[in-house]
Amino acid sequence: MAKAQGARRTPLQALFYWGAVIGVWGMIFLVALFAVFATDLPDVSKLNDVTRQPSISYLDRSGALIAVRGSQYAPPVDLDKLPDYVPKAFIAIEDRRFYYHPGFDPIGISRAMVKNISCWCVAAGGSTITQQLARNLFLTFDQTPRRKAQELILSLWLEMKFTKKEILALYLNRVYFGAGAYGIEAAAQRYFNKPASKLTLGEAALLAGMMKGPSRYSPVTATGRAERRANIVLDEMVATKAITAEQREEAIKTPVRVSAVLANQRAQYFTDWVDSQVRALVGEPTEDLIVETTLDLPIQAAAETAVRNGVAAAQGQGVEQAALVAIDGEGRVRAYVGGADYSDSQFDRATSARRQAGSAFKPFVYLTAVEAGHVPGEMVVDEPVKIGNWEPRNYTGRFLGQITLQTALAQSVNTVAARLANDVGTGNVANTARRLGITSKIQTDPSMALGAVEVSPLEMAQAYAPFANGGYLAKGYGIQRIRTTSGKVLYDHSLEKRARSSVIGSPALPYMNQMMREVVNSGSGRRAKVPNYDIAGKTGTTSDYRDAWFVGYTGGFVTAVWTGKDNNKPMKGVSGGGAPAGIWRAFMGQALPRLKAQPIPGGYAPSPEQQPDAIGDILSNLGIGGNEPAQPTAPAQPEPKAPAPAPQEIPY
Repeated sequence: MAKAQGARRTPLQALFYWGAVIGVWGMIFLVALFAVFATDLPDVSKLNDVTRQPSISYLDRSGALIAVRGSQYAPPVDLDKLPDYVPKAFIAIEDRRFYYHPGFDPIGISRAMVKNISCWCVAAGGSTITQQLARNLFLTFDQTPRRKAQELILSLWLEMKFTKKEILALYLNRVYFGAGAYGIEAAAQRYFNKPASKLTLGEAALLAGMMKGPSRYSPVTATGRAERRANIVLDEMVATKAITAEQREEAIKTPVRVSAVLANQRAQYFTDWVDSQVRALVGEPTEDLIVETTLDLPIQAAAETAVRNGVAAAQGQGVEQAALVAIDGEGRVRAYVGGADYSDSQFDRATSARRQAGSAFKPFVYLTAVEAGHVPGEMVVDEPVKIGNWEPRNYTGRFLGQITLQTALAQSVNTVAARLANDVGTGNVANTARRLGITSKIQTDPSMALGAVEVSPLEMAQAYAPFANGGYLAKGYGIQRIRTTSGKVLYDHSLEKRARSSVIGSPALPYMNQMMREVVNSGSGRRAKVPNYDIAGKTGTTSDYRDAWFVGYTGGFVTAVWTGKDNNKPMKGVSGGGAPAGIWRAFMGQALPRLKAQPIPGGYAPSPEQQPDAIGDILSNLGIGGNEPAQPTAPAQPEPKAPAPAPQEIPY
């Protein structure tokens, strides 16, 4: 009997058979895979809900809005109201096959994998606009297989539920552009102060280029990198025929003006300063906050104008930057300017910069001396002096012989200050400065007497405050209260108040005020004089004119002004009695009427011999001093250019 033989499949039948088996198992695998990764997919029913980070609104002392920091959202923009090159810019650089793929791009993924494998790094990504939208709407940015799989599943779901136009609109309205701006409308307002419907081709290319990294390609902080990236976007638009080569060249030739801040944001240096303190005081906000500050916006406007005009007037003398801090007798910061123009430089010179104080440090020397028994009318000798290997000198090369202590301070005589500090002890002078509010490191070499100590304008303002407020410590602060929008108070500075600490007693306080009045009345700070107000202060100029200061005060109000260059290079003969005193007077001339300033408390020195002496008056009129000759009093308006170069102070 013949052996039964099973019918053999032909090659074509075998191909179909095994293809069906693999297909079935493949479907089972995909269903299982989908089930695994879909178990914890986010709730897509909340697609239109916007989850945003809390914002922080900053108010001045009268309740006026200074600025808003945090996430910024604008109403969704209608795609049809945008210029056609706006969405095309994003498609060209992010997903040129957007209209042809089902939510993921196999070609783009394969190309990215080859590139990444070739360099053993992550040099390229293959995410489509749909995938980016899925990630932005529903997922985190974790680079895990599970998250990537979920991103793919959600992308397919988005493609099935929405049209390509709707997906593109959702993407443009939700994507993050840095600086707290979410969506194309918020970004257009943030960077260009205009609606998205008014964006130019160059502006659209710049925003599309930011998608690679909003911080890295920020047009505010990385201008060159952002510009190069925008040019790449324009090239891709030409390659995809979204624009012509002629349109590209025109876009490159057309300047793009980027706003460093929102149009309605004011006092940016101050806002940066207090913004950095909010989280330290109340932790990470979980709801919108309102921060009530000590700033006085009308006075702040006067300060910004004075600094801007003062720097412009003294540019010929090499003044490039300035800073101004004004505080009241309680330490409340009423005006705060960290530079000439925030849009040009966000570096804050009011607190972040440390520069040598020059002769503006001498009041701490003289205070230590009067507390040790010296008096303003005491006769001292301006003559050559040698302390160890150090021989301080007066810039003029001349010595005035016998003068009063008061004249020595008014005329900023170096030899007298150096001898005084040596007599009372530089360690004691350092302790005096710390007691009044200097927090930076103070070296105690003999040169410290002439201001070889690096300080910030805020430190100088708070250290002079005891002279202005009757002798009490007044640490500068800018935040009065922090509350939620619902009214819950999270921080209140007034609850932290303790008994005021007296740091200058009598007769030292009236002695010092009398001597520093003479700096303004007949000495190196005459340019700072404001008619009909009781003014005192001290100039400061450092070696080679690298830094120039004027720190002055009236009753209960102190303002410190610094001018110089960020690179610490010398200016051209700018002394403390020049540009800084001019800025100080321009600001205080506007601020004092609003403040209703009172005379300096503490009275005058009690005895006739401690009043201005004839020698000092004669020297002032002749313009003869140790280091900082008196500057001529200039008219209040308009602000004049800084006077001719004046002798420098040599701090060592």
